[in-house]
Amino acid sequence: MSEAAYVAVDWGTSSFRLWLVDRTGDVLGERRSHEGMMAAGKLGFPTVLQSHLQAIGAADGLPVVVCGMAGARGGWIEAGYVDTPAPLASILKHAVAVPGRDRDIRILPGIAQRDPRAPDVMRGEETQLLGALGLDAAGNATICMPGTHSKWVRARGATVERFATFMTGELFDVVSRETILSHAVTGAVQAEDIDAFKSAVIAAFEAPAFAANLLFQVRSGQLLYGGTPASAREKISGTLIGLELAAGLADVPRTGIMLVASGRLQMLYQLAFDTVSVPIRSIGAEDAARRGLSMAAESIWSV
Repeated sequence: MSEAAYVAVDWGTSSFRLWLVDRTGDVLGERRSHEGMMAAGKLGFPTVLQSHLQAIGAADGLPVVVCGMAGARGGWIEAGYVDTPAPLASILKHAVAVPGRDRDIRILPGIAQRDPRAPDVMRGEETQLLGALGLDAAGNATICMPGTHSKWVRARGATVERFATFMTGELFDVVSRETILSHAVTGAVQAEDIDAFKSAVIAAFEAPAFAANLLFQVRSGQLLYGGTPASAREKISGTLIGLELAAGLADVPRTGIMLVASGRLQMLYQLAFDTVSVPIRSIGAEDAARRGLSMAAESIWSV
């Protein structure tokens, strides 16, 4: 069995993922939990990390590279931001060491867009971009990164020029739980209504100014014409994703689009792009994050 060279950690707001990695980048073991920044802030970041290191059998002194919310203000150690236009190589150069630890722990910085007309920040996605694009990327690209707060990134080569955040995932949660539309989705099961989703994507994509009206139609249409809670849920999802695509694809070439996503989000966004006839290239978000962390480890420790 290969010997571990470092530990890679993707520390989100609500999730924690850890990989034990050898010198070739192969994963020797992994840990997952819901001990993201919110939970770790209460339990203690060192306590959470150490519990997983012990569980996976990480040797004393094995270095750890971390991306995500552990480096946020209010996280473990603030890692700050690299400003746009941000060469991805600068992410590697500005990793922050956690003081007072028995092992070398580095936290990667995020990226900030300090534009008064469009201020924005990302933390964690920069590592996915590093893994998805690499340091030798050429040409222009638009990258869609779905999530609770989706990111749309414009990159020139291996430099992040601009980006925008869309609260699509959070809005879906709030709209489906805290508004009148909660009645429409009560009892919804995981069954998918692809036609309902696609029609909602098209309606929102073609008329984004009617967003509030389109959302209300989910309820009024159900009252007048029937429909299942699952169909209503897919209409809400399709409407919000269609709105995001309308904004994200505005004033950009509809070629060279990259989707960085995993699981159900990858399926939904792939379907949405297909529905509006925009070809994309898809890369798994978790794979991209792990590759980005591996590049960081290689840069920092020459593993």
